[in-house]
Amino acid sequence: MKRYRVKPGTKVDLKEWDPNDKSEFKESKEEAKELLVTLNQKIDELQEALYAEHKHKVLIVLQAMDTGGKDGTIRNVFEGVNPQGVHIVSFKKPTVDELDHDYLWRVHYRVPGKGEIVVFNRSHYEDVLVVRVHDLVPKEAWNRRYEHINNFEHMLAEEGTTILKFFLHIDKEEQAQRLQERLDDSQKLWKFNPGDLEERKVWPEYMEAYEDALTRTSTEWAPWYIVPANRKWYRNLVVATTLIEALEGLKMKFPEAPAEWSKIKIEA
Repeated sequence: MKRYRVKPGTKVDLKEWDPNDKSEFKESKEEAKELLVTLNQKIDELQEALYAEHKHKVLIVLQAMDTGGKDGTIRNVFEGVNPQGVHIVSFKKPTVDELDHDYLWRVHYRVPGKGEIVVFNRSHYEDVLVVRVHDLVPKEAWNRRYEHINNFEHMLAEEGTTILKFFLHIDKEEQAQRLQERLDDSQKLWKFNPGDLEERKVWPEYMEAYEDALTRTSTEWAPWYIVPANRKWYRNLVVATTLIEALEGLKMKFPEAPAEWSKIKIEA
């Protein structure tokens, strides 16, 4: 999945990244669903080793425009995985208490402990995205946050956290279709938020903010992956495969039993 990884120091222009790309998987949509089941099983096995070894930590950051597929990615990529060692954190509008602290305060205590996978559904990056687009803080404030974030993630990485950041890239036309589907389907209507229509009006501003975030915070220790997400099945395969590659790279081993345990005989 290296083709989707943003090389540190690269200036990102999202117009050069095709949200319809499907070049890495030649499967049909139905074959992709079967492949994902196999990948789910592999993630489950690797997550069990991660939990048992109790050494490494994994942080996954999901960012996207509205309807980009964050919830669907979590649901599909982690289907069947033991929830005991996987935690999902959704960052909403900051509370009054959170606003009284620095913007990373509410994030730091939610990062993974040893043996855990934590998935951020939205994240600290909202503080250089929505905050920037809607002018919630002065430019000099959000502009220095890129360095804060890089330093924060560097500290986490040096303390044993593997960080994977995914921008689920859809285009404005795909978003319009997904919003309309929510309005037209009674079972999806609950997902519709009129505020999403207001956010669509500043789509160019969000693209500019994302380009800066991807450019300035994709590092060797916390890389960004720009995932083509117009096709949900392809999005799932890219994220699942990238996660598997990262987990396999940890070379995890199940703990060995103490020698004296071999002498234990359990009587019926």
